[in-house]
Amino acid sequence: MVGTLEGIRVVDLTTVIMGPWAAQMMGDMGADVIKVETHGGDISRGMGPGRNKGMAACYLTSNRNKRSVVLDLTQDEGLLALRRLIDSADVFMHNFRPKVINKFNLGYETFKNANPELVYCGAYGFRADGPWANKPAYDDIIQTAAGYCDMQELISDQPRYVPSLIADKTSSYAVFSAILAALVCRERGGGGQAVEVPMFETMVDYAMIEHLYGATFDPPIAQMGYERIMNIERRPYQTSDGGYLTVLPYTDKNWTDFFKLAGREEFLDDPDFQTYSNRLNNSKKVYATLNEIVSTRTLNDWVAQLDAANIPAMMVKTKEDLLDDEQLNATGFWHNVDHPTEGKLRFTDPPFRYSKTPSTIRDMPPLLGEQSREILAEAGYSADEIDDLIAKNVTKAS
Repeated sequence: MVGTLEGIRVVDLTTVIMGPWAAQMMGDMGADVIKVETHGGDISRGMGPGRNKGMAACYLTSNRNKRSVVLDLTQDEGLLALRRLIDSADVFMHNFRPKVINKFNLGYETFKNANPELVYCGAYGFRADGPWANKPAYDDIIQTAAGYCDMQELISDQPRYVPSLIADKTSSYAVFSAILAALVCRERGGGGQAVEVPMFETMVDYAMIEHLYGATFDPPIAQMGYERIMNIERRPYQTSDGGYLTVLPYTDKNWTDFFKLAGREEFLDDPDFQTYSNRLNNSKKVYATLNEIVSTRTLNDWVAQLDAANIPAMMVKTKEDLLDDEQLNATGFWHNVDHPTEGKLRFTDPPFRYSKTPSTIRDMPPLLGEQSREILAEAGYSADEIDDLIAKNVTKAS
């Protein structure tokens, strides 16, 4: 087998990051992913640097192992072609808001009778039965709505975004997981179904694992916000030579070993450090003490001694450091590939590993409409019919 999802066909009508990255993960696992695009292409084709128009960095990192077909959904023939693709698909995914998908008559009801085995996934901003169902949603909007900007104010002078597309990418994993679970249900005889993955509710759920905290109880018995995390002193600490180190003695033994290693035995009898609960209740003191102790030695000294004592620690890595990281290099994480039009590219390795059905990088991110002809032919269109669709600007072939 090529991968765990060999034989599964995915029609991907999503754009930017949330949907495309989830579809790429399925492609890495062997699924046949058909990327449906407008004549203008996925907006990510213009996100970041690139060697050629429409092949920018953020598109390349989220769209390998796919085939691209162009369809103009404002034309009836474009909609008909998309429906024909979906009728033979295992998975259909889109990120249109509910009112937009219904405008095109592409809701689940349109397909469930013709293709009862279809897993139909709507991946958008907010649950469809709520008052925000048709609000536009992007990563910054969801970070703002779900409390992440407010939490960032703790370490800044004002609310700020997490400097990563955390809402898009976390929700992408949710899309990926939800679709796989629906496919498992189908394989067990449950048939196809509609799946909804809203970014807002996903990110609130994600944050509330630790931050619901006292409000887990009704009425609340303490404040919201996990105290250890909501601590301005929780950060990497500067060493005596200017480097930065994260050190996290976690267990009681870690703390005992740390104080002995640091020559600070006076803390061994301090009750504030003796149990996890006590350390949590005195987290400001705990982190301030770590800061003071770490500043007394060099970065390399700390790393060597902490590793030898099996105390969790890591020197701060830059983005650039990751390109030549010993762990990533040893595990074959970086792939250097040759794209037929974009030259040499660097890709990350699919992070999941399977002993029998490994995920692979088989196909390069496609040019816009690169496989329009072959995909439409697979849907039953003749060569003359495809030529006619191209002439009518319903599709485009690279």
